[in-house]
Amino acid sequence: MRRQLVTGLLMTIALTLLLGVAYPLVITGISQVAFSKRANGSFVANAGGKVVGSSLIGQSFTKPQYFHPRPSAAGSGYDALASGASNLGPSNPKLLDGAADDPATKNVDESYAGVKQRVAEYRKDNGLGSDAAVPVDAVTASGSGLDPHISVANARIQARRVAGARDLSLEQVLRLVANHTQNRPLGVLGEKAVNVLTLNLALDELR
Repeated sequence: MRRQLVTGLLMTIALTLLLGVAYPLVITGISQVAFSKRANGSFVANAGGKVVGSSLIGQSFTKPQYFHPRPSAAGSGYDALASGASNLGPSNPKLLDGAADDPATKNVDESYAGVKQRVAEYRKDNGLGSDAAVPVDAVTASGSGLDPHISVANARIQARRVAGARDLSLEQVLRLVANHTQNRPLGVLGEKAVNVLTLNLALDELR
């Protein structure tokens, strides 16, 4: 009995040191050497050196002189503590038509912007016609609610509004979009995309 207890205790100590101390230290060391920026949160700093966010987590931009991200269902919008989707299925009318706030529950806001409302707002913000096609990522949230990217098509449509608001030529802004377009992961996964935060920072640096 005593022999078994001693063996079990020694195994516990050995595995704790191996998996609880040595392994994490090795993995941390490798990550800091091989890809330290990603391991430390992929923080992004502005021209003044101030950290303004992470390239992995989106954030809200609403002013006309900035590119706008896709909608977010995470908390009040891009809340990393409430990551998630709306979970509305394609057959749910709320997804398409939205929902109005119930005046009977004054302390709770049940209003929800559906795809129709988002399409109309996107067209209005970007000076598009009533029948203009709208990129799907401009009116739907991602599964995590934290996606920092928009499609290239979405960025190119917004470029005209941004150029006008900043008194820049459309060619200047489109060139910036092209320079900040990221290729498909591994060359085959997903689609090309544009990181909204880094693109907007690059816009500010033009001043």
